Amino acid sequence: MEIWPAIDLRGGKCVRLRQGDYAQETVFNDEPADVARQFAEAGATRLHVVDLDGAREGAPVNLPAVEEILEALGAYAGPFHIELGGGIRDEQSIAELLDFGLTRLVVGTSAIKHTDWFEGIVDRFPNKLVLGIDARDGLVATDGWLETSQTDAVELASRFADKPLSAIVYTDIATDGMMQGPNVDAMAQMQHAMGDLPVVASGGVTTLDDIRHLKEAGLAAAIIGRALYEGSIDLAEALRVAS
Repeated sequence: MEIWPAIDLRGGKCVRLRQGDYAQETVFNDEPADVARQFAEAGATRLHVVDLDGAREGAPVNLPAVEEILEALGAYAGPFHIELGGGIRDEQSIAELLDFGLTRLVVGTSAIKHTDWFEGIVDRFPNKLVLGIDARDGLVATDGWLETSQTDAVELASRFADKPLSAIVYTDIATDGMMQGPNVDAMAQMQHAMGDLPVVASGGVTTLDDIRHLKEAGLAAAIIGRALYEGSIDLAEALRVAS
């Protein structure tokens, strides 16, 4: 199972939110590139970056910080895979960001609100796009988690099961940033429904046992955020358990 340590960007800084609430923000580092270096030195080869400002504004905002992260990780040997999500809602942004040097991009709101468009764009950028599904009580949330739809998360994902997606990042909002463990049952249900398409579990991973449980449930990968910053999980140990 892969581990994707997370860097959430707001105002150019590395922050974490609780349950996606912008009013419950903790700033962990003023220099996200330094955090990326620390992750690389611990053995990570993957990084999940979220532009929180972009998710609210509907267009990428923190690109200077993203560029600094890319430059910082360029010094390390071997391929480093970086995915970016938040405010990616049109073809021009996708093309420009991939040219920017990112491995893959997470599209959420536009995929949900403009399903036909997303189906076409996945075909134009095969294996470069990740469907980001954020759910509250199993229902899809959009616009930086500010709006909750009546669309079932698994039902939405199933529409794209035969498309050349790179993966699905499935975030359970209720557990995100709460340090109380992931919703393993929901994650397992999503992975089972999607078959061979990798599902990345996001939200609530707090202990090494959480990683073991997600691995046993068949998840392809897990994103870890607050637990790394608060020290409840050591990244090197997490990578060892996952592998």
